Amino acid sequence: MSGPPVLLTGDADGVRTLTMNRPARKNAIDAELWDALRTALSAAGSDRSVRALVLTGAGGAFCSGADIRKGVSDEHPLHRMRTLTEVTLLLHELPIPTIAKVHGVAVGAGWNLALGCDFVVATPETTFSQIFARRALSLDCGGSWLLPKLVGLQQAKRLALLAETIDAEEAHALNLVTWVVDADKIDAFVDDLTTRLVAGAPVALAQNKALLNENADRTLREALAGEARAQAMNFATADVPEAYAAFTERRAPHYTGRWAVPRTVAPKGSNGGQDS
Repeated sequence: MSGPPVLLTGDADGVRTLTMNRPARKNAIDAELWDALRTALSAAGSDRSVRALVLTGAGGAFCSGADIRKGVSDEHPLHRMRTLTEVTLLLHELPIPTIAKVHGVAVGAGWNLALGCDFVVATPETTFSQIFARRALSLDCGGSWLLPKLVGLQQAKRLALLAETIDAEEAHALNLVTWVVDADKIDAFVDDLTTRLVAGAPVALAQNKALLNENADRTLREALAGEARAQAMNFATADVPEAYAAFTERRAPHYTGRWAVPRTVAPKGSNGGQDS
């Protein structure tokens, strides 16, 4: 008899919520949950009805990291790490806004998955740790890339080498949490945030997210070239004229991301551009 699903998926008003569902283990991620996350994130990225994604955990915890209860697997580490890499990239590169709704603990790989989201909303009771060094391990799920960008090299080394546990207030001060919200208000806060994001122009939001992610390691010249390409894509949608019209008419815009470049129709009698 199989148990409950390790990952719950819910959709409402353009928002997909993924809930890690191993509460007895504080949502520690085992092989089944890694596979479920990979499948779910891939599906979310290709579903145009999904305009924002929330990642959270069941049972009062976000995620206590990778599940090491069974000890070291006899599978080659490179194979195990390939799945972690795929999940991390899928989350980071999703073309929609992502929010980590964090209760309880966010540890190791769990914390780095939260940091891989565009926004992190935590409660005052939440605690965080880059626990890897305590387990004789090094950072994974993008931690070695994310932490120096978010907190600077010195603080990143402190978090990684000492593997301290910090609270939500300190994480917020270090720019590792976007908002700290009381536990009884966090659901309403995230609902309001996703409502605002879903109302945005999807192509423009995707372009902005990609530009910010990519340009962190680029020269100004490369960044400007990327901005020019992105803006050209925005002007090819129906959302730009809709934004202008809404501004003129003093109303809220309705964004769809629809491609608005007229199709080229071959003249009668032509071969439609095909070689004869």
